[in-house]
Amino acid sequence: MCCHGDALVQRVCQLYEQISSLESLKPSQDVNTLFTQLVLTCMPPNPIDVTKLCRSVQEIRSNLIRLCGEAEGLLESHFSTILGSYEYPLHHLDIFPYYSNYLKLSKLEHSILTQHFPHVPSKIAFVGSGPLPLTSIVLASKHLTTTSFHNYDIDPLANSKALGLVASDPDLSKRMVFHTTDIMDVTSDLKEYEVVFLAALVGMDRSAKVKIIEHLAENMNPGAILMLRSAHGARAFLYPVIDPCDDLIGFEVLSVFHPTDEVINSVVIARRSSYAPPAGIHSSPLDQKSGFNVGSVKLPNKCCSEVEAFNPLNHGNNMIEELVFDQEQLS
Repeated sequence: MCCHGDALVQRVCQLYEQISSLESLKPSQDVNTLFTQLVLTCMPPNPIDVTKLCRSVQEIRSNLIRLCGEAEGLLESHFSTILGSYEYPLHHLDIFPYYSNYLKLSKLEHSILTQHFPHVPSKIAFVGSGPLPLTSIVLASKHLTTTSFHNYDIDPLANSKALGLVASDPDLSKRMVFHTTDIMDVTSDLKEYEVVFLAALVGMDRSAKVKIIEHLAENMNPGAILMLRSAHGARAFLYPVIDPCDDLIGFEVLSVFHPTDEVINSVVIARRSSYAPPAGIHSSPLDQKSGFNVGSVKLPNKCCSEVEAFNPLNHGNNMIEELVFDQEQLS
């Protein structure tokens, strides 16, 4: 596909050239301006399918996602340091420029979770929590006020900063636990969690993401819930995309939500099936009677589910709530 003539692609490529030429991605006026322009460029709904872009643009997209991930990590570390200087850091979370987005995303994810998992989970794991674990903090303080949150990150400095944010809170300091380890080294402990969240930037490319998902499928309990963040349309220039049919072997996909407002990430919710196929299996024939059959994971008719008419945030038309795959796409 020749895609350089597309106005959106041209603009993204221009911004990529400018971003990749920066000496540093630490927060600064230039960094903030360029990434704001990139987000505003990719935010409006767009039917673009990034999997069909030409090879050169695919490479730019992969590099851009890595740059976005690096910049996001530096931004969170910067503000975590600032917040850590306060006596009560959690009273000042709104200084983080995207705090309102996390409030909306957490509300969305909690609403989706309660639709498919009506019980209040006792223990949740968040993989890739980082130095500013806002999702865990918001969920623990506003939505799941009795749940314990186990946050996993491979960076000891990130965990140290994150721990400092909740240490002064008598409640969250008891319910927020931080583990410095690679999630690929966690096995039996994963069975303790009724819900596992996988951060958008854990697994920066598809192969790495799929390996992590396979590992979770092998070690989570049947019936446990996996919450993932993906991207849709032009937003896929900012974050990795999860293909619900190909990438979630060992899980039954329950719903996919694509926000179209300032909440950038799509939300995928899946349930660990009663049988996890061996690692490395990514496809299987289509069962014409029961729908798409992935190993022993059978998704409902139409090869997946039509998401119920449910709008968690009352966004009106600002939410795409459809997960329908035709057989031509899966054959």
